[in-house]
Amino acid sequence: MPRYRPHVAARPSWRCRVCGAAWPCSPARLALLGEYREDRISLLIYLATVHHEAAGDLAGQVDNDRLCDRFLTWARAR
Repeated sequence: MPRYRPHVAARPSWRCRVCGAAWPCSPARLALLGEYREDRISLLIYLATVHHEAAGDLAGQVDNDRLCDRFLTWARAR
């Protein structure tokens, strides 16, 4: 039986350690939504924190508006 490997970020590239996609990748987003299903505000606080860290690591490489979409916009309640 295959073992589940969590989709976590590799720093300073902020790529997924498992699939290589820009983190948070789709599996990471699903896992985060499940983990924080009862507390969307805490999810957004966590994502804002890692967004700030990623902005420092990726300064000059990725536009901050794109980072905001990548880290925060997807997690807002609809």
